[in-house]
Amino acid sequence: MPSPPPNAGLYRFDSVAVKEPKFEIDGVFLPSEVDGVVYFCEVQFQKDEQLYERVFAESLLYFYRNRHRFSDWQTVIIYPSRSTEQSNIHPYRALLRSEQVHRIYLSELGNIRHLPIWVALMVLTTVDESQAPDEARYLLQRNISEQPSSSAIIEMVTTIMVYKFEDLSQQEVETMLGITLQETRVYQEIKQLGLDQGLRQGHEQGFIQGREQEAINLVVRILTKRFGSLSDDIRVAISGLSLTMLEDLSEALLDFSNLADLQTWLTAR
Repeated sequence: MPSPPPNAGLYRFDSVAVKEPKFEIDGVFLPSEVDGVVYFCEVQFQKDEQLYERVFAESLLYFYRNRHRFSDWQTVIIYPSRSTEQSNIHPYRALLRSEQVHRIYLSELGNIRHLPIWVALMVLTTVDESQAPDEARYLLQRNISEQPSSSAIIEMVTTIMVYKFEDLSQQEVETMLGITLQETRVYQEIKQLGLDQGLRQGHEQGFIQGREQEAINLVVRILTKRFGSLSDDIRVAISGLSLTMLEDLSEALLDFSNLADLQTWLTAR
C-alpha cells in the first residue's frame, strides 16, 4: 500500500467468520427483464448514525445472493434535509461519490408548486404545518385539473395530512382539505370488507376469513404508523373484532391522540 498505517507493526492477522444477519429491505424496485438493474430505495426521516452501514450491507448482500438476476445495482437515499444524514460518512466516501449511490434532500428540490406532482407529494411531508394546508389543497386541485386525475394522489395527500396533524379530529382534517376522508381508498377498503359479511357457505366462508384478516392487517398497520409498536394484548383484541367493528375502528382511530384512547375504545367493546 502507498500509505500504510503508522502502527502497521501492531496489527494482528486473523481469519474471521462473518455471520450474516437477516435484513428486511423495504424499498426494492425489481426489473421485469433478466439482467436488468435493481434499485434499492431508503427513505430516512430520522437521524441514524449507522444508516450507511446497514444500507450498503443489505443491498450488496441481496445483490450477491441474486447476482444471476441483475446486471447492476443502484441505491437512492431520500432525506428531508442534509441535517438528517449520518454524521460520519468518511468510511463510505467512495460509494457516496459514485454514480451508483444517489442522495436526495427534499428541502433542496425547490418550490413545491413547481415540481412534478409525485415529487411534490414527498416534499409535502417536510412542509411546515403553517404552510401544509395550503400546499395540500393546491396539490388536490392540481390533481383534479390534470387529466387523467389520480385517486392515489388524493389518498397520499390525505394520509400525509392525517399523520402531520395527529391532534386534529377527522372532521377538522376534512374541513381543512375540503374533502371527505371516507371517500379515500383506505376507508373504502374497510367498507368493502364489511359488505362481504353476506357470504356464508363453503369456500365463501373462507373468503370472509381472508378478507377479515386483511382488515385486521390494515388497521394494525395504520395504528403502528401513528403510535408505534402495539402490545400483544392490543393485537389480540383487534384480531377478535368483527368486520363491522373493524370498519368502526378505522374511522374512530383518526380521533385517537395516543394508545390510551385506543385501549379505552377496545375496552368499551
